[in-house]
Amino acid sequence: MRLDGKRMVVTGATRGIGRALTAALLEKGVSVVGVGRDAEALAEMAKQPGFTPLACDLGDMADRVRLLGKLSAEGPIDGLINNAGIQVASNYAVAGEDPGAGIRREVEINLTAPMHLAAALLPVLGQRPEAVIVNITSGLALAPKLSAPVYCATKAALKSFTLGLRYQAKGLPVQVIEAVMPLVDTNMTAGRGADKIPPEAAAQALLAGLESGEDEIWIGKTRQARILHRVAPGLLQRLLRNG
Repeated sequence: MRLDGKRMVVTGATRGIGRALTAALLEKGVSVVGVGRDAEALAEMAKQPGFTPLACDLGDMADRVRLLGKLSAEGPIDGLINNAGIQVASNYAVAGEDPGAGIRREVEINLTAPMHLAAALLPVLGQRPEAVIVNITSGLALAPKLSAPVYCATKAALKSFTLGLRYQAKGLPVQVIEAVMPLVDTNMTAGRGADKIPPEAAAQALLAGLESGEDEIWIGKTRQARILHRVAPGLLQRLLRNG
């Protein structure tokens, strides 16, 4: 896929992988519509040529509907990168407050929002000569870790949704891609795990896979995890359990 001259939506654009992706896309001549909750950070990023800020709480359905309306009004788009996500450490074996609200928000942001945006925008993107939807998952979609069962479940579900959406996009000029992330050094992963890769390296690897036309982009150590999942799934589960 040729990126120069495209116009793409990036969710979670103000920090971590999303911010690195935005910078890398702008450098390649892509116009970026950056979506995030942090209005101040979006305003700062709007100083960059080619960047359009759109504030949205992706965990709120009404706000997502407003976002989709704004995207329609802003003009044609060529791609959607569903990057935004949250990870909440939890242990449901320990009694505490009702976990329902926290679970709901984590599922809304990590799973419902990308499904909603992708489903709504697929027909729109299908009208472009060459378009793309990228859903960012994780190596934890293959085997969960003990401390974040909801996060891992949402990534596994998003992996399945991406494949199903790819089936539906057949015949349209829209490539539906899963980008599988390893542990990346972001605010979300602060204090968690080791051997993290910089968000800039993750962004560059994603764009390289996008330009080469891959349906699945396995980044960093997820390539080895993919092999282990096939030949020794029990071993992968043990390796990732306490990650």
